[in-house]
Amino acid sequence: MTQTIVLNPALESLRSPCLLNHPIPQPSKPIKLGILASGSGSNFEAIAQAIAAHQLAAQVEVMVYNNPEAKALQRAQNHNIPAQLLNHRDYPSREALDRAIVEVFHRYGVELVVMAGWMRIVTPVLLNACPHVLNIHPSLLPSFKGIHAVEQALAAGVKITGCTVHWVVPELDSGPILIQAAVPVLPEDTADTLHARIQVQEHRIMVDAIALATAQLRAT
Repeated sequence: MTQTIVLNPALESLRSPCLLNHPIPQPSKPIKLGILASGSGSNFEAIAQAIAAHQLAAQVEVMVYNNPEAKALQRAQNHNIPAQLLNHRDYPSREALDRAIVEVFHRYGVELVVMAGWMRIVTPVLLNACPHVLNIHPSLLPSFKGIHAVEQALAAGVKITGCTVHWVVPELDSGPILIQAAVPVLPEDTADTLHARIQVQEHRIMVDAIALATAQLRAT
């Protein structure tokens, strides 16, 4: 059993439908998303499918990926979504990469950036130009920040872990928490089995988090 937890008090009335049995308010105008992806793109797929099913009032304008081998590219092509390769190895610094990302997102009119499995640390260059950035992390922050969060949870012997969607700030995995889902750690779990169960919840709360973030941004 899993549980979704909304931790932003300002959004308490917009809690996940799995808790209150009513839909999250949808804006009249879809929000324009820019996706950052590095790997399989499974979170991107969850977002794209929710949009296609009219469960999320959003439009993915472009996906930026940094790994030429990323399977996320094929997923973007399957949904006819523009994808731009910005290989981090081609840039002399994180700031240079972020400047290139900003250029792409501004060109596509992106309103909300979603780090959906983006395996790079972003800099103030990106955050100053695109102030509304969401990230998903495979732990119940503030526990187990940084890389190998699932392995950290197993090593610590915790009985419950999960995933978190939070607003991105310059400090790693430290921004205001928007929504979390708790996942029990089973005695027989390995990093692979635990990560697989966490990922199921990531796909669910990522969609809810975008709807919550959109409601917050439209209200300001």
